[in-house]
Amino acid sequence: MKMNVSGLLPNPPTGGILENIQSYLKNSGIPSYRFQQLVYSLQRGCLNFEDAKELPKPVRDQLISQFGATPIPLTIIESHSSKQVQKVLFETKSKAKIETVLSHYQTGWTSMCISSQCGCGLGCTFCATAAMGLMRNLTADEICAQVFHPHWQQKLPDSIAFMGMGEALANPNIFTAIEAFTTKGYGGLSQRRITVSTVGFAPNLERMVQEYPNVTITLSVHSPFSKQRAELIPLEKKFSLVDNLTVLDKYVKTFNRKVYLAYLLIKNLNDTNEHLNALVELVKSQYRPELYHISVIRYNNAFGANPAYQQPSIESVSKFVEQLQSQGIHASRRTQFGSGIEAACGQLHAQYEQKNKKRQ
Repeated sequence: MKMNVSGLLPNPPTGGILENIQSYLKNSGIPSYRFQQLVYSLQRGCLNFEDAKELPKPVRDQLISQFGATPIPLTIIESHSSKQVQKVLFETKSKAKIETVLSHYQTGWTSMCISSQCGCGLGCTFCATAAMGLMRNLTADEICAQVFHPHWQQKLPDSIAFMGMGEALANPNIFTAIEAFTTKGYGGLSQRRITVSTVGFAPNLERMVQEYPNVTITLSVHSPFSKQRAELIPLEKKFSLVDNLTVLDKYVKTFNRKVYLAYLLIKNLNDTNEHLNALVELVKSQYRPELYHISVIRYNNAFGANPAYQQPSIESVSKFVEQLQSQGIHASRRTQFGSGIEAACGQLHAQYEQKNKKRQ
C-alpha cells in the first residue's frame, strides 16, 4: 500500500473492514489520527493489531476484541517459487482456499494474478477451477488481502490482473476491491494497471466499462463459432460472444481504449484455418478493429479439464499468431511461465487437495 504523502487519508472504500474500523474508532471517541496510524502500520507490513506499536495498547486491545487478532482475512497454507514466479495458496477464515500468483518479468515489471471466487460455477471445460464448482464469492477484503498481504514485503505489484480463480465479473465485490486498489493513500494504482479478464458476464462488463473506463478488459473468445464456444464456455448460451462484443464496441467508440481478446489455442480443436479466418472476420467487423488485440495462449493440460484437449506445439502457436498478423490483426502470444510450480489457475489448489487425500 502507498502512504499518502500529505499524511491525510481519504475515507476508505465502502464495504470493507477498514471502513468498519474507522467507524468503530470514531464511535468510540478515539481520535481520527489513530486510524491513519493503523493504516500506516499495515502499509509497513504489520499483520496483527498487537504489532501496530504506533497505537496505544488500550486501542490495540479494543481492536482485537472487536475485530479479532488481525484485519487480514487470509493465511498462507502453501507457497511455491521459481525464478520468475511466486505462487501462494491462501486460506480464508471459512477455510476456503484461493490462489495468487506474482510474476517477475525480465524488464523488472511485476504483475499479480488474483482470484475473485473460491472455485467457479461456469463450467468452462478447459479450466481446473471449474472442476471445483463454485463455493462462494470472495469478499472485497479477501480480494484486497491477496495484494496487500505482508508476505509480499510491503511492495505493491506494478499491475494487477483478475485472472485467477473464478469469473471476476460474476462477483460484484470486485468493484469495491478496485476502488481500494486505485484510491490514493490505500492502493493508489492507476486504473490502467488493472486488468479484468472475463469469459463474458455481459451485465457487469457493461458496468465495469462505465464505472472504470480505464481498466483494461480481456474477453475470452476461444472460438469464433457460437456452438463450439458454448462447449468450451457454457456461459455463451446466456451471454453470447456477440452480446459481449456489442458492449465492447460501444466502449471503444466512447473511450477510444484498446481491448484484448484471449484465444486459448487447443490442438486439433480451434486451431484450423477456418477458425483463424473466422476470427479475423470477427475482429474486422468491429467499429475500430485496430483497437482489438488478440492474445493467443498455449493450452496447458489442467487437472479436471476435458482430457481430450491437447497442448499445441510452440511452433503452431507462433504460426497462428503470424497468420493473424499477416491479415492485419494485432496479435501476440501471451508470455507463460511457472508451469513447473503448478502456476496455471486452479492447479495448486488441486495439487494441495490431492496431497491431503493421500495423507488421509
